[in-house]
Amino acid sequence: MRKYLAVLLLSSVAAIAHAGTEDQYNQSCTFCHGTGAAGAPKTGDKAAWAPRLEKGMETLVKHAREGFNAMPPKGMCNDCTDEDFRALIEHMTK
Repeated sequence: MRKYLAVLLLSSVAAIAHAGTEDQYNQSCTFCHGTGAAGAPKTGDKAAWAPRLEKGMETLVKHAREGFNAMPPKGMCNDCTDEDFRALIEHMTK
């Protein structure tokens, strides 16, 4: 019974985290990354993301936090943490 409850709890937490990332993406990232505006790599475009991913996640998070090229610091997510940016990048690169 405890194993069942633990699995249920972990499943719920994962679903909430995914929903939170999706909401953050829709509120903060989709305008540029959904359309490719200002040269932003489009969500799901593996070829566009590949050279960026080669730089490593820490570099991508740093660019999101500090700004890079046309992307302003923190993009459109002023309350995002590094963990949020990591989750958003993972979401956009799938």
